[in-house]
Amino acid sequence: MTAMDLQISRNAFGRLELTVPGGVTSHEVTPIRASPIAAPERGISLMGSDGHELLWIERLADMPEQARTLIEEELASREFVPEIKSLRSVTSFATPSTWQVETDRGDTSFVLKGEEDIRRLGGSTLLIADSHGVQFLIRDLAKLDKHSRRLLDRFL
Repeated sequence: MTAMDLQISRNAFGRLELTVPGGVTSHEVTPIRASPIAAPERGISLMGSDGHELLWIERLADMPEQARTLIEEELASREFVPEIKSLRSVTSFATPSTWQVETDRGDTSFVLKGEEDIRRLGGSTLLIADSHGVQFLIRDLAKLDKHSRRLLDRFL
């Protein structure tokens, strides 16, 4: 089965449905990324409501435009990981501290409970959890401005 052989649509309740050749429809399909940070456009599984994988998508770019758009919309509604572009200020270099940051979704502030809430995911990628469990991503430490790196260095 190829990407062109299937159809993805929304049902009356706004949930994704997958129709494969032969007219078999799977209701309430949920897309899940295999590597949401390292390779967000590769390795996406369409899971059925029973938790079983119905379809593996190697590359999202290979999907027909309409199906790709629906999958991207669904992923965006499920995934909320703002990317930090710069650190404006921190209230203290001891934890807990309140961080003022600029993200790809706008300016915000959050409370960092402890240094253990900053996790390295790779050489220069960090995932920071705030006191409410919201995950913030720093994709590349080297791309942060000098002021942001200095503030962050105090916690690493």
